Amino acid sequence: MNQSVNKKVVHVGVIGAGGRMGRMLIEAVNDNPKTTLNAAIERQGSSLVGADAGEVAAIGRLDVQIVDDLKSVVQDIDVLIDFSLPDATEQNMQICAEHNVAMVIGTTGFNEQQEQVLAKASEEVAIVYAGNYSTGVNLSLKLLGMAAKAFGTAADVEVIEAHHKHKIDAPSGTAYMMAEAVAEARGQNLKDVAVYGREGQTGEREAGTIGIHAIRGGEIIGDHTVMFIADGEVVEITHRARARMTFAAGAVRAATWVIEQQTGQYNMQDVLGLND
Repeated sequence: MNQSVNKKVVHVGVIGAGGRMGRMLIEAVNDNPKTTLNAAIERQGSSLVGADAGEVAAIGRLDVQIVDDLKSVVQDIDVLIDFSLPDATEQNMQICAEHNVAMVIGTTGFNEQQEQVLAKASEEVAIVYAGNYSTGVNLSLKLLGMAAKAFGTAADVEVIEAHHKHKIDAPSGTAYMMAEAVAEARGQNLKDVAVYGREGQTGEREAGTIGIHAIRGGEIIGDHTVMFIADGEVVEITHRARARMTFAAGAVRAATWVIEQQTGQYNMQDVLGLND
C-alpha cells in the first residue's frame, strides 16, 4: 500500500504539463482539496521547462517548476497522472514501479509489449488504467453490458465515435472500451468480431460482428454512440463530452482512490464502485 494513505493531501505529479490535457490536469489537481501538485514534467527540449506549472496552466503561480526528467521528482510524489504517448508512458511505468509510486494512466494505443510492461508494473504498485475517466462514460459501459446481454447476437451492434482533428489514434480508446464491453457481455473476443469502417466489404453483414467507426474533425471533444439494431427496434446509448475538465477531474478522483489500494491494475469503474 502506498505511503500516502494516512496523509490528508495526496502529492501528485503530472506528465505533459504543457499540453492541453496536462494543463487541465494541473487545474483539476489544484481544485481538488484532497490533492496538491508536487511535480510537473514535460519532454526534454520543451521551451516550458523551468516555467511555473500554475502559470502555464493559467491558474496563477504554484511554485512548482516544470522539469524534463521524471526521475528528478519521483521521490516527491505519491501518484503520477500520465496522459501522454505509449513509448513515454512505458518508461514512466518502469520508473514509478521502481520508486513505489502509484499511477493513473489515460494513455491509449499501447502495443502488446507495453501492455506487458503495464502488467508487470502493476505487480509492484497500484495503477488505474482507463481509456476514459468520465463518470458518464463508465456508467455507459455498464449499460452497454446490460443491453448486450439482453439482446445477445439478435441485435447488430455498431460503435461510432467522433473526436477533434488533432487526435492521434483511431478508433479512440473509449470506442474500444465500449466495443469490448459489448463483446464480453456476449461471450465474444473482440478481436474475432470487430469490423473497422467496412471499406471494400462485399456481401451481407456477418451476424455477431461489431462495427467500429471513427470520425475526426474540428474541435469535437468526444462523442460516442453504440447502436443495438434489432429487427423492429433500435436502441442507442450515447455519451457526449462537453468539457475536457470532466476527464481531468475524473483522473484526479482516481488519483485520490488509487493510493489507498493494494498493488494491481484497476479501471475507472473500480474507482466509481461500479464493479462492487
